[in-house]
Amino acid sequence: MTNTTPPHNNSDVIVIGGGLVGSALAYGLARQGAQVTLLDEGDQALRASRGNFGLVWVQGKGFGMTPYARWTRSSASLWPRLARELLDDTGIDVRLEQPGGFCFTFSDEEKEERRLRMQAIQDELAGDYPFEMLDRQEVIARVPALGPAVTGASYTPMDGHTNPLKLLRALHAASLKRGVRYVGGQPVKTVTAQPRAGGSLFTVEGRWQAPRVVLAAGLGNRDLAGQVCLHAPVVPNRGQVLVGERTARFLDYPTLNVRQTDEGTIQLGDSMEEVGFNDNVTTGVLADIARRGVRTFPVLAGLRLVRAWGALRVMSPDGFPVYDESPRHPGAFVTTCHSGVTLAAAHAFRAAPWISGAPRPEEIGVFQGDRFLNPNYRPSHAH
Repeated sequence: MTNTTPPHNNSDVIVIGGGLVGSALAYGLARQGAQVTLLDEGDQALRASRGNFGLVWVQGKGFGMTPYARWTRSSASLWPRLARELLDDTGIDVRLEQPGGFCFTFSDEEKEERRLRMQAIQDELAGDYPFEMLDRQEVIARVPALGPAVTGASYTPMDGHTNPLKLLRALHAASLKRGVRYVGGQPVKTVTAQPRAGGSLFTVEGRWQAPRVVLAAGLGNRDLAGQVCLHAPVVPNRGQVLVGERTARFLDYPTLNVRQTDEGTIQLGDSMEEVGFNDNVTTGVLADIARRGVRTFPVLAGLRLVRAWGALRVMSPDGFPVYDESPRHPGAFVTTCHSGVTLAAAHAFRAAPWISGAPRPEEIGVFQGDRFLNPNYRPSHAH
């Protein structure tokens, strides 16, 4: 049946996707004074935002791609402001902690490989990337529960973690308070652009119109981008997570593979699997995650597991984000990344002003989608 309902066209911006990326952008746009419509597919969506590990993580990111290291670090530095403003707007404490984070090593070779990676990033950022390489005794002084297999660690003061479910709830609540029109249960398959004086008018699903549209639909961006002459060749990558029961506090820092939440539960992850759109859990991968966790922290050996899940990351071919505005249809933007928690502050406070008309942040100029059309493009991988 043809939809004959006249389009709603009293928005400045339509954001497609109500996960962490779209919600952070909608919140940031509303803070800029924009009238925003946020279209959210609902619970039938793949929901990467509800399956992530909750890290606000900097160390190791940007190896071989300096702008990504700067962009990630910028977001981590803005995170206290985001947490504070969300608390002020909604009363929701997203439980941000940024005590620094550890990545543990299990051999001298691993430790040296880690040191070289971290040193390379620090050199690329002219020293503005603090880290320490710690031997076993230095690590145990800070993390006493470590097992005998751990030989050392890298540590940076830049890392932290948060409660991602509270974050998503707070972003939605803050957006509504600032006047965002939230439309749930609205999958989006079509976006059309109609040229007009000074730009374009975008129509989404024949119902919603605005002079600007933001594709923040995660894996859905792959099909939507081409409709407005953008390129976002994203694919799914599965990660699996184990959750253990609440236990006495033994871990005061987030680590790359194990963290203790503000509520005392234990999370263990993460795997990286190319299995298409299959977000099921598998016994073999979960067993490997559990073994690694117990090897790192023997205190976990008797822990009862209460939950496990798989979720699909949104990965570009090189693992780095895609931030772009359509050259043929100005006002159409795509934002795609697999670090929706870490980058939430940058999306709210730096990407949203760009979408509103401010200059594009310098760090993200290299993340245009058409880089994948260049046969000579050979970056390092982000993860």
